[in-house]
Amino acid sequence: MAKGIKDKVAIIGMGCTRFGERWDCGPEELMVEAFSEALSDSGVAREQIEMAWLGLFMQEQSAGKSGLPLSMSLRLPNIPVTRVENMCATGTEALRGAVYAVAAGACDVAMAVGVEKLKDTGYPGLPERSKGTFDDLWLPNATAPGAFAQLASAYRAKHKCDASDLKRAMAHVSVKSHANGVLNPKAHLRREITEEQAMNAPMIAAPLGLYDCCGVSDGAACAIVTSVEKAKEMGITDMVTVKAMQLAPSNGFEMSTTGWDGSYLETTRIAAGRAYQEAGIKNPDKELNMTEVHDCFSVTELVVMEDLGLCDEGRGINAVLDGKFDKDGQVPCQIDGGLKCFGHPIGASGLRMAYEIYLQLQGRAGERQLNSPTMGLTHNLGGHPFRNVASVSVFGLHAA
Repeated sequence: MAKGIKDKVAIIGMGCTRFGERWDCGPEELMVEAFSEALSDSGVAREQIEMAWLGLFMQEQSAGKSGLPLSMSLRLPNIPVTRVENMCATGTEALRGAVYAVAAGACDVAMAVGVEKLKDTGYPGLPERSKGTFDDLWLPNATAPGAFAQLASAYRAKHKCDASDLKRAMAHVSVKSHANGVLNPKAHLRREITEEQAMNAPMIAAPLGLYDCCGVSDGAACAIVTSVEKAKEMGITDMVTVKAMQLAPSNGFEMSTTGWDGSYLETTRIAAGRAYQEAGIKNPDKELNMTEVHDCFSVTELVVMEDLGLCDEGRGINAVLDGKFDKDGQVPCQIDGGLKCFGHPIGASGLRMAYEIYLQLQGRAGERQLNSPTMGLTHNLGGHPFRNVASVSVFGLHAA
C-alpha cells in the first residue's frame, strides 16, 4: 500500500529573484539569478544535478514547449529536462516532478525552476484572448476579477454576511499583505496601505476593489532536492523535508451539478484533506505555523482559510478581523507579502511560496522572521472557482 512521500525528500537549496517589472533582463537571466542562489545554497555542483523540471505557463516564452530554455540558459550537462504547465500551480508542479523523481529513487539530486516574464507578453491580468474552447483557460466573457467577485457574492449569500463586514475583512487581508511586503526586499510592491484606502479604492469587479487584486510580475524561483539519506551524508542538520504534495483538478462538479453553491473551493478542500493525511496532520489549526496561499484576490485568501480547515466554515471574516492570520497571529499567512505584494509570475509562484517556508524554517527570513516555526503549508489555485486546479504542499523540519 502506498505510504506517500513524507520525509523522503529534503530541500537542500533554494533561490528566488526579486519580483517586479524586470525590464532589465529576460527569462534566461531570471532563471540564472534564481539558480545561482539555489546552487550556492545547496553546496552541490552543477554536475551533480541529474534531472530538472521547468515550470513555465506562457507558451510565448518556450522553445516548442520544451525544456530547452532551462537546459541552455543554465548550461546543464545534457540531463533530462521536462517542461510542465499547470496554470497557477505550474511552479509547484515543477517541484512535484523533482520531488517524486528523488522519492522514487530515479536520481539522487533533482531541480525545479519556475519562471515567468509576464511584462514582456503584454499579459495585463484581464485577458481578452479567449476563443471559448475547452483547452483555453479563459471562458468567453469571463475575467478573473469577475469570477472571484462571484465567489465573494456567493460566500456572502450563503453565510448571510453583512456587505460592509466582508469588505472590511477583505481590506484587512490586503493591508496585512502590504505591511508584510514592506519587510521583504524581493517583493514587487513595498508600500503600506490603510484599511480606508483599501475599502475606498476604485472598483474592479464588485465587491473587489483595486487593492483586493494581485498584480502581474516577472520573476523566477528554484529548488534543489535530494533524498534525506543523501542530505545526511552531506552533513545537513537543519533539514527541511517535504511532508506532502497533493494536487486536485476540477472534474466538472462545479460547472455541471447543483451540488456546488459557489461559496467555497472544492478542489482546495480535497487537496488539503489528502495533504494532511499524507503529512500525518490531525489538527492543521494547531500544527501549522504559517501558510502561503493563493491570494490572487483578497476574498480568495479569506475563503481558502476555511477550505484549509484553519477556521470554521462561515467564520473567515471573524478570524481575519481578529488577526489570526496576521504576522503575530496564531497561523501567520503571506509573511513575504503573498501574490498581492511579492508578486505573481505564474510559473514561479508555487516555488516562491516554498522558498518563503524554507527560509522561515531555517530562521533566515530576516526582518520578517517568525518565532521558531517547524511546519508550513503552501497552496495554489489555478483557474476560476468554477474550474480550477488546486495544489497543497506541506514542508517541515526533519526530526533528527
